[in-house]
Amino acid sequence: MYHLPLSSLWPRALGALVICLALVACGGVPEEKGATTWLGRSIGPPPEPNPGLKRAMIARATSEWELFGRQTVVYQGSQESIPNVGAWEDDDGRYSTRVNAYWRAVGKPGLSGMDCQKPWSAAFLSWVMQSAGVPETEFRPAAAHWIYLSAMIDEAPFAGRWFVPRRVADYSPNPGDLICASRAGSQPLITQGYTDAWALEGAGTHCDLVVAKNGRSLEAIGGNVRNSVSKSTLELDGQGRLQPVPRRPWFLVLENRL
Repeated sequence: MYHLPLSSLWPRALGALVICLALVACGGVPEEKGATTWLGRSIGPPPEPNPGLKRAMIARATSEWELFGRQTVVYQGSQESIPNVGAWEDDDGRYSTRVNAYWRAVGKPGLSGMDCQKPWSAAFLSWVMQSAGVPETEFRPAAAHWIYLSAMIDEAPFAGRWFVPRRVADYSPNPGDLICASRAGSQPLITQGYTDAWALEGAGTHCDLVVAKNGRSLEAIGGNVRNSVSKSTLELDGQGRLQPVPRRPWFLVLENRL
C-alpha cells in the first residue's frame, strides 16, 4: 500500500488542528453577516475606501472578457449552459498570445494559450490585479489560487487588508469580491465553512471576480473557464448567498473592502 510522506501530510494535519481548536474556542457558533473574526482571530480594520481602484479591477476583467468574444456561462440549479460561445485560448495566435501575457504576470513567460493542459485562471486574475494597479502586498501574483488565498487568510488580522475571508453561508458577494470553488478531486479542508491557510496548501481551486449583482443574480468573470475568459451568471438565494452548483462547489468568498 502506498503511503504519503509525513512531510506532505503535516501542513494539512496542522491546518485541521488549527480549525478544530478555533471552532472549540468559539463554541462552534457560526459567524453572522459582517462578522469581524475568522477562526477566532480578529480581522483587521478596513483600508481607506478606494472605489475607483475597485472599478478598475472590474473594468480590466470586463475588457478581457470582451476581447475573448463575451463567452457566457449560465448556472441554473444543476444545469449549465453556454448561450454565447466566445474565442478559446488556442483558437489563433491573438488569443494564445494574450494568455501568454497572463502567464508573464506570474513569472512563466514560456507558457501560452497553446499549453491547454496548464490551468491559467490564477494567472489571469494576477494579471487583472497587476494591470489595475493592485500592489503585490494585497494580491500576491501566483500560478495557483491557493497561494494568494493562503496569504489573504493568514494576513486578515493585519490592518488595512483589502481582501478578507468570508463564509459562503453568511455573506452575500458584491462586485469586486472574489468567489472561490474547489476543483474536482482536490477539496480543501473545510470545517463549518472555515478553512485555514495551512489547509489550502496545494489544493486545486478556482476563483472568479464578481463584476455585477442584480437581485438574485450574480455575474463573475474568470479565466480558463470553458477554455476562455468567461462571464458566469450565478443564482443567489433570498439572503443573497451563493447557491452550490456541480461544477462550482463554492467554499470561500474574499470580500473586497476598498
